[in-house]
Amino acid sequence: MQKNTLAIVLIILGLIVLAFPLLGLVPISILTGLGVAFLGIGLILAGFSDRAENSGLGLLEIVLGIIALVLGLGFILNPGLFSFVAGLLVAMAGLFLIIIGIVAVFTKAGGSRWNGVVAIIIGIIYLIFGYIIKDPFWLGALIGLWLLITGILMFFQKD
Repeated sequence: MQKNTLAIVLIILGLIVLAFPLLGLVPISILTGLGVAFLGIGLILAGFSDRAENSGLGLLEIVLGIIALVLGLGFILNPGLFSFVAGLLVAMAGLFLIIIGIVAVFTKAGGSRWNGVVAIIIGIIYLIFGYIIKDPFWLGALIGLWLLITGILMFFQKD
């Protein structure tokens, strides 16, 4: 029963992501920017207070705080910067899908080797789309497709 519940959740998540692949890009950019900017301010303040005790650590905190503050403000003021940084993570996401797929093929994780094959194929397509097309819409759609197919396979496989 628990497997069927997980399968239904994956199918629903897949349909949501397929329907709205760009749903949160700008709000995520602004929220991430605020978080990183606050981190930067905190590091700068901590750096000045730690400077008296340990000048090396205090200086490091100040430098990291300035970098974080500039990056956070960049995310807030220019969502394109967030997209650029997120684009660097495309390779990691594709590689994670491929690694998950390889592990699933060899260990039958999730109950079926087909889940692993699907993850490998989508991971390769994800890397190709990420480097050639660079459109977050299609990358989001691929993640939704992977969730949907994995949920369907999981729902119909025998225990």
